[in-house]
This record gives sequence, C-alpha cells and structure tokens, in this order.
Amino acid sequence: MCLLQVCGTLRVIHLKSFSSEAGIRHVVEVSWSDRWQVYQRLNELDIPCRCESNQPLQVQINNLQIAVQLWSVVRQFKASRQDLICTLEDCWRIRY
Repeated sequence: MCLLQVCGTLRVIHLKSFSSEAGIRHVVEVSWSDRWQVYQRLNELDIPCRCESNQPLQVQINNLQIAVQLWSVVRQFKASRQDLICTLEDCWRIRY
C-alpha cells in the first residue's frame, strides 16, 4: 500500500507494485466500471499505463508529479460529490 500526502491532507491510494520489462508498475485499485475512464485520462496526461481486458489498471509512477496526477484522477472517481465540492470551496477560500 502507498500513502500519498498532498496539500496537508492524507489520502490513501491502494497500489500493488511489481517489476516488469518497463520498470516498476503499480496496480491501481479502482472499480471495474471506472478503470477505463481513469485509463483514458491518464493517457491524456501522458502517464505510462496499461488497461487490458479483464485485468486491473497498471500505472508506472516515475516521479512525484505523476503520483500527484494519479491521486487527482483517481480522486475524481472515488470521492463523493460533496467531498469534491468541499475541496473546491476550500481552494476558493484559500485563493480569495
């Protein structure tokens, strides 16, 4: 399991690591119904990942920037609408 701390808020992303020819990949635990959308978004961000039929989503995390982007993408699918609204309101309050 990997703990990722961003902006002082502790969030957990469950990852299982394994080595492959391409380096260390992590299996990201997202629902089967969301994994294709998460995969598509990670591809748009040029994050190395794989999503094969009937297999879990695999992501190669090479640096902190990728880790934060992964956290953000997964959060969009796992967090409740109310949590996302509260986060957005907190950002507005901090900025303005």
